[in-house]
Amino acid sequence: MRAFQAGYALRMATNCLTIHVPPDVVFAVLADGRSYEHWLVGCKRIRGVDEGWPKTGTRIHHRVGAGPFTLDDTTKVVESERPARLVLEARARPIGVARVDFTLEAEGEQHCLITMQEHPVRGPAKSLHNPLFEAMISARNQKSLKQLRDYAESSAVSAAGRPQPATGDPG
Repeated sequence: MRAFQAGYALRMATNCLTIHVPPDVVFAVLADGRSYEHWLVGCKRIRGVDEGWPKTGTRIHHRVGAGPFTLDDTTKVVESERPARLVLEARARPIGVARVDFTLEAEGEQHCLITMQEHPVRGPAKSLHNPLFEAMISARNQKSLKQLRDYAESSAVSAAGRPQPATGDPG
């Protein structure tokens, strides 16, 4: 049984936002596995980051949830093309598994258009994928992109390419 309207083609939740730093700076934030707890809505804590993140196959070990309800799981890199694209498989089992695709495009020399697409690929979340569910994912992702923008714009990139707070505080 499908939980969507007849004639409705399931799509990905797609969000775009311009960030006022170049794509390599935004990708440096995405490449910092520990940064996700600072900007990704629903990420409560990063429990660990595999060495080599964001190489294909590496994982972030996280705690996700809302309020007192949390799950420990992982997010795995499916594709990584610095500084243009990062594709992740985000897990929040038993709720589901989603594919999240970040695409970064330069807009001039100092701006980046980031597109975030997400859709459930396994678990109950896939069975429940419908226009309302898609709208909720899109709203969450738009807030995440705004927080990513604020985080990236307030960060300076060190020589190692890892974001640091603009205050110079090492962490």
